[in-house]
Amino acid sequence: QVQLVESGGGLVQAGGSLRLSCEVSGGTLSSYGTAWFRQAPGKERECVTAFSRQNHRQYYSNFVKGRFTLSKDNAKNTLYLQMNNLKPADPAVYYCAVTSRNPIYGVIATPAVYDSWGQGTQVTVSS
Repeated sequence: QVQLVESGGGLVQAGGSLRLSCEVSGGTLSSYGTAWFRQAPGKERECVTAFSRQNHRQYYSNFVKGRFTLSKDNAKNTLYLQMNNLKPADPAVYYCAVTSRNPIYGVIATPAVYDSWGQGTQVTVSS
């Protein structure tokens, strides 16, 4: 069974940076489509970024484009989210997710596509 464990969340000032990590066990990262989602209180879970299995399809939401970057270290079986220029609108619990499917671009940002999820890590931004 695949397990995902996130780390790296915390408190940062607006304009600052954080890097989230998501360690995958029980499976091989390179065989999965991957994504980061976030959920703020009272809001629906939304996709921040998502890559297909071989990175042929890459999605970034408009609200993070140019600020956040998804990367992978297949040797470490770890997924990362580099977050720069954090804004007061970015605080949320951030979740990593993987899928054994190979979703088309039109649904790559849909939570239901993803089979396994991490427990979430809190990101807080102070103004």
